[in-house]
Amino acid sequence: MIELAEMVRELRRELGAAMADGVGEAVRFELGPVEIEATVAVERAAEGSGKVRFWVVEAGGGGKDTRSRTQRITLTLQPVAVGPDGTPRSALISGGEVDGER
Repeated sequence: MIELAEMVRELRRELGAAMADGVGEAVRFELGPVEIEATVAVERAAEGSGKVRFWVVEAGGGGKDTRSRTQRITLTLQPVAVGPDGTPRSALISGGEVDGER
């Protein structure tokens, strides 16, 4: 399992790579809302801080920890590119098709 934050971090990295690939391309796409649906295990640590963590689980994957509860969540993210001066701007994406991409 991976943490939900790690999944979002990897999505950010992939979107950044797609934006970099699009520099200088004749056709680019403005990035709109990104929806992610994931099944997560919600776990509360009993020691010290009592921190709650969200772990992304594989479809059909089972957990051995009987204290975890799974939930299906949908996140809608509105990506914004930040220019060198710190001002927000439209995010443009382009790149080649990848095998298995829908």
